[in-house]
Amino acid sequence: MTEATRYPLSWPFGWKRTAWSARKRAKFSKSTTRYGENGSNWRSSNLLTVPQGLERLQRELERLGARGVIISTNVELNSYGEPRGGRRDPEDPGAAVYFRIGGKDRVLACDCWDRVADNLASIAAHIECLRGIDRYGVGTLDQAFAGYDALPPPGAVAQPAWRKVMGFRDNVDITREDVDTTYRLLAKQFHPDVPGGSQEAMAVLNCARDAALQELGEGA
Repeated sequence: MTEATRYPLSWPFGWKRTAWSARKRAKFSKSTTRYGENGSNWRSSNLLTVPQGLERLQRELERLGARGVIISTNVELNSYGEPRGGRRDPEDPGAAVYFRIGGKDRVLACDCWDRVADNLASIAAHIECLRGIDRYGVGTLDQAFAGYDALPPPGAVAQPAWRKVMGFRDNVDITREDVDTTYRLLAKQFHPDVPGGSQEAMAVLNCARDAALQELGEGA
């Protein structure tokens, strides 16, 4: 399993981030029954909380038969591994889940909604749909997960090749000037201060630059 962390968010490398301005409010909710003094009752819907989103995702992962599960977000955890109460939603509401199934590492991630709870619930709903593939006999889970193989998050031992990260072809000679120019261009996209950027993406880019300079014998 990759070296993903429950906190902070370990966004899978290679997965496109949703720009802050493009994130929307999801329609996931939790319905409850309320009772009046005269014996009447009615249903009301409230926004999902992070614990409720986690519960949905954990339930679907259990039904899927997932092992070695790591649910990663920017929600602070207490000593019991549970979300700390009284915290505002983090600026980056993305969620990712790393797990093993059928002997293979897998990852699913979502950041298209503006709340962590909704991104967790969205992954849960997606897994529920994937489980239907086995139920209806149209395909297999391996086929369903073909496009979702786990990639190492930043900090993993197996970092992506620097040429792949920086967009250089394998058979092209690269100079330090090429590396520096490409680094500056990509840093404008990946920097955590710009929409769609993140600390994780910037960390991978920094590692790629250092690896490139080391291979070129230029030093960092």
